[in-house]
Amino acid sequence: MSAEPAPAADMTVDGTGLLCVTLLLRLRAAVQGAGAGTVVHVVATDPAAPLDLPAWCHMTGHHCLGRVSGSPPVHALRLAPNAVPTRPDSPWHTA
Repeated sequence: MSAEPAPAADMTVDGTGLLCVTLLLRLRAAVQGAGAGTVVHVVATDPAAPLDLPAWCHMTGHHCLGRVSGSPPVHALRLAPNAVPTRPDSPWHTA
């Protein structure tokens, strides 16, 4: 993670109150069709999100940019050009 501030969001996925399983389903659906380089801010209140979001990015090839300062917790991602697709019903498994 860089000490630099995260770039402004091109899109925001609101996962307030969602467990990470549901958050990843929502995130996967939201970024489907979005272009490489798109910056996504993910609002994630699940305490597991700081572990699950970087793990999902690692699995798919997207870039986890880290937490954006502020409250509620917001995490920034940059979509990769050649991301590994995941299953629509279980985004924690590759397609």
